[in-house]
Amino acid sequence: MNKYLIEFIGTFFLVLTLALTANPIAVGAVLAAMVYMGGYISGGHYNPAVTLAVLIRGKIKMQEAVNYFIVQVLGAFVASFSYFLITSKIFIPKPNPSFSLLATGLVEFLFTFLLAFVVLHVATSEKNKGNQYFGLAIGLALLVGGFAGGKISGAVYNPAIAAGSMLFDFANLAIYLPTLVLYLGMQLLGGLLAGLVYKATS
Repeated sequence: MNKYLIEFIGTFFLVLTLALTANPIAVGAVLAAMVYMGGYISGGHYNPAVTLAVLIRGKIKMQEAVNYFIVQVLGAFVASFSYFLITSKIFIPKPNPSFSLLATGLVEFLFTFLLAFVVLHVATSEKNKGNQYFGLAIGLALLVGGFAGGKISGAVYNPAIAAGSMLFDFANLAIYLPTLVLYLGMQLLGGLLAGLVYKATS
């Protein structure tokens, strides 16, 4: 139960920071902090795409991964509710309409892959066991993705953020559905590929 609470808390603060600031430095920093905080308990995923990569890697069981998915989305949902209470606005990540769906999807895929791939190497590899830089590396990966893709895709790189925020505005979910499908599909594909490439190269 402790690990699920940690995944909820970490995802909550990651999403709330993103919603309140939209600042890649702040978002990368809070992810690094949350990874250091909870990594030794839950692994510090806070992201279903990362959990999927770790599942492919063989470091988590299927039922546990499903439970992680649920609490991560719940954490994002509650963060979206908290954002609404603080600002009276609804947080919905959106791609830049000036870019094509291909551009948006490719950015989400590539930088979700990067994030999950970094997690696998610095936080699950026996060769890097006991290192003290894992949280910093993971936070920096998200920071880079935020600067690189923020003006294109919204730099989401996390199915929990997409699903939790859009489910909060359930009345308008049909409007968001195409974007939600794009985000979830490309992000989970990025996590899947990270797990497969890790297994093939490590």
